[in-house]
Amino acid sequence: MRYVAPARDCVDPAVFARMPLAAWREWADLLEGARWPPIDALNRHWPDESRPRFVAQTASLLGDGLHYEQRIAERGQIATREGNWHDLLNALVWLRHAGLKQALNDRQVVEIARMGPKRRSRAQYALTHFDEGGVMVGTRDPSLLELWDAHDWHGLFWRRRQAWLDGTIRLELFGHALLELALNPGKLLVAKALVFHADAGSDLAAACATAIRAGQLLNDPLELRPLPLSGLPGWGEHSADEAFHLSTPCYQPRRAGRHYPPPFVAGQA
Repeated sequence: MRYVAPARDCVDPAVFARMPLAAWREWADLLEGARWPPIDALNRHWPDESRPRFVAQTASLLGDGLHYEQRIAERGQIATREGNWHDLLNALVWLRHAGLKQALNDRQVVEIARMGPKRRSRAQYALTHFDEGGVMVGTRDPSLLELWDAHDWHGLFWRRRQAWLDGTIRLELFGHALLELALNPGKLLVAKALVFHADAGSDLAAACATAIRAGQLLNDPLELRPLPLSGLPGWGEHSADEAFHLSTPCYQPRRAGRHYPPPFVAGQA
């Protein structure tokens, strides 16, 4: 069943104080309150002379016949539905990660030119999955990846809980559909992750954007690893209870024959 976000006046304000939405509180003026922000309010958060810009998605706009991604590339226009959570949260990701969003757009436009507007390549599926539900994860600890590879979720999130608290493994959320799902506090969130061999202070988004532009990442959806975000300390209502990590339905076993790529090393050729 297709997810329908709650009406703005039905959202529990407490969700904005919990992860993952708590990490986006710098835009509280856009997220909270009874009134939807106008498109101009989104654009005011861009640095001066930034391109692209958010524009209202109207019948007149869509009449140009361009694909959504082509309109961004050719005209610098991000079609945005007013009064819509999905598009508002997409705008916030653009404001935080414009370079990474632009890298995805660059690749999408190349694939559209190659495939045509009605067919999609494996790369396009990978790019879209990451755009909607992606996270970037950085770590240098191979033992954590061994647990993750085996879908040993109890080990990854409970026995190695401290690793998520002390920065041994860290993540940056990117997918706006995950933020939309988080408006409903009962949702169990599962992300699609790209993993990086990275130091604690490295810029995951910059490394990711560079690799995507170079065609080193997101050529196939199978590059993406599932990561149940509700298991992270403080992210799920019951993540502090061991019983949750033994029985939650968002922890799925690894499919037979499923293998994951090694972590990407920033700057590798």
